[in-house]
Amino acid sequence: MKKELEASHEEKVESLKEHYEQSLEEIKKSHEQEMQALEKTLKDAEATLSNQIEELTTENNVLNERLKVEEDQRRQFAEKYQKDSHTLYLEQELDSLKVVLDIKNKQIHQQDKKLMQLDKLMEKNVKLDECLKKVQQENEDLKARMDKHAALSRQLSTEQAALQESLQKETKVNKRLSMENEELLWKLQNGDLSSPRKISPSSTSVGLRSPRNSDVFSSLPVSPR
Repeated sequence: MKKELEASHEEKVESLKEHYEQSLEEIKKSHEQEMQALEKTLKDAEATLSNQIEELTTENNVLNERLKVEEDQRRQFAEKYQKDSHTLYLEQELDSLKVVLDIKNKQIHQQDKKLMQLDKLMEKNVKLDECLKKVQQENEDLKARMDKHAALSRQLSTEQAALQESLQKETKVNKRLSMENEELLWKLQNGDLSSPRKISPSSTSVGLRSPRNSDVFSSLPVSPR
């Protein structure tokens, strides 16, 4: 039964090790895949946003130049001529450019916000990576503790088997001595020291020297012969 328990315990330990290793490998693979997908998405998004920002910045600069030119022309027209249809057209064009420029500025602001969100996402990704490393280290420590526990369990099982064997031997010796002592006591009580069964001097001496036998002799009353 002890061997069956030991075998069952070792099987459970091995099963826990295999389950732990499989879980750890699945977590590593899943995290690596998520990290790769996230990095690819971040790189693509950064590239796209950078291109959009460059384009919007270029358009913004062009619009600023056009706006500056239009304002100069407007000022020149205002100084030399009175307002006419062409001046009104230029004013309308200038207002339109201002509206477009405002829209472009809003778009640039939104792209900046997206870049900030991407930066925060990257920081969160770094923290998740650190947490994964910490969990992996804890799992390694747990595995080492499990190995140590299994080794200790095997050592205790071996020591228990040795103690059980020693106890069985001692029980056999004590049983034999008890039988010899009972036989001696029976002879003493019945005054029959001559018996067809011979008792070896060694066993008699051992029985008389035993502390348990001495207690039995001291507790029995001596009958008159």
